[in-house]
Amino acid sequence: MKLNEAVKGGEYIVQAIDLPFEMQRRLEALGMTDSARISVLNCKGGGILIIKLRGTRFALGKNITQNIEVRADNECGQ
Repeated sequence: MKLNEAVKGGEYIVQAIDLPFEMQRRLEALGMTDSARISVLNCKGGGILIIKLRGTRFALGKNITQNIEVRADNECGQ
């Protein structure tokens, strides 16, 4: 699933990022790498999300969230 389809309160694991080179490298420098765990703190509508990644909150726009592939983190409730 794409990150822009995520629900508030959900926890996800990044599987792939398909963004322009510079933007992808910037996100990786901030800690968004493959297998990184993220929590969705708020959904602003239209794919805009506030997420928590490695202890830091980020706001990401639709152009970014629709290009990040994630899967649900099934271990978050265990």
